[in-house]
Amino acid sequence: MKRKLGLSSKIIIGLILGALIGLFINNYFADQFPFIDNYLFNPLGTIFINLILMLVVPLVFFSIALGVASIGDPKKMGRIGGKSLTYFLFTAAIALIIAVSLTLLLKPGKVGVFNTDNLEFNASTKTVDLGENFLNIIPTNPIQSMAEGNMLQIIVFAIFIGIGMAMLGKKVEGVYNFFEQANEIMMYLIRLVMKFAPYGTFGLIASAVGEAGFNAMKAMGLYMIVVVIALAVQFFGVYGGTLKLLAKMSPWKFYKAYLPAMSVAFSTSSSTATLPVAMDIAQNKLGVPKNISNFVQPLGAAINMDGTAILQGCATVFIAQVMGVDLTFIELITVIVMALLASLGTASVPGFGLIMLAMVLTSVNLPVEGIALILGVDRILDMTRTIVNSSADAVCAIIITESEKRREARLQRKGIVASTEQDREAI
Repeated sequence: MKRKLGLSSKIIIGLILGALIGLFINNYFADQFPFIDNYLFNPLGTIFINLILMLVVPLVFFSIALGVASIGDPKKMGRIGGKSLTYFLFTAAIALIIAVSLTLLLKPGKVGVFNTDNLEFNASTKTVDLGENFLNIIPTNPIQSMAEGNMLQIIVFAIFIGIGMAMLGKKVEGVYNFFEQANEIMMYLIRLVMKFAPYGTFGLIASAVGEAGFNAMKAMGLYMIVVVIALAVQFFGVYGGTLKLLAKMSPWKFYKAYLPAMSVAFSTSSSTATLPVAMDIAQNKLGVPKNISNFVQPLGAAINMDGTAILQGCATVFIAQVMGVDLTFIELITVIVMALLASLGTASVPGFGLIMLAMVLTSVNLPVEGIALILGVDRILDMTRTIVNSSADAVCAIIITESEKRREARLQRKGIVASTEQDREAI
């Protein structure tokens, strides 16, 4: 009896075929690439991304509200939220230190000749006000926020709905059941949409590799290697280490189970688009309770961007090296702090990290036009760093799950018996 290929295997096959065919067309049929991309690669990728994005807003809204309502006690929600934010800030700071240190050590901007004349970057005119972004997280019109896909505003509104359901209890039992059933529908649709993932992955990778080509990647080879090494250290070292130390879970168990989500992250370059698959895996394969997964992972997808932090750290130092600017220690600290803030305010959509990079460059008086140096290969690197962005949220959810289990065990060992979670918190 023939063994059927699993979804992960099909996605990997689509990824490899897409990369090979994209390179082949770029090398031998470059003139025909726009036509092939418009009528084959791009439609396949766009259909796949749109199918996932179609589910993201309702999934985030229902899952966050349900997660908060399931947690019940505001003190417990505050504890889980505090642990999440602490982990997010810790890993982002480590990511930036790794990125800046590796770029300073390997000096990719000192190798090769880069054309810095007439650099243009159209997005440089856009400014991002982080203070204004954080002040505007409370939506004045939640329906408009959902229509615009403003994730932070959707999350805040969902948290309030969840608190309301938790406090009113049986009075709104029907509403809670509706949210629970709606969330189940979303998870079913996710598994349905994922059947198209191998074809979408093929189209997205073929389009990205075919457009960049081997020559562009070769010219920026050392810069790409530095970024990939930094991402690998974060992924295997930081996440693997914290999983082992804090959650007592084998990192390889996580990597194996999370592979389908990593494939979606790589092909879509969006941690928001990856969120439905990531939550399904966390809940059904990695033992994360729904209430923790529903709260932590959407929150992380909105504000936790370690991979983007690595981009901003590596790119800023790289551009300074190309421009012949030696950053002082204070300026390097400024880069780390500004990139940390920028990574927390970055929208989880492809390419937005470059807009935030403009803010980081400006903070140390580097020309924003220098971003043009990395544009040729950023689409490929964007795919890779999205794996890190998405994985961090799942790892955080696993660690918090283990932390809550240990807390429960400590209470039981002390012989504490309480009828409600509120009673436990009071003890």
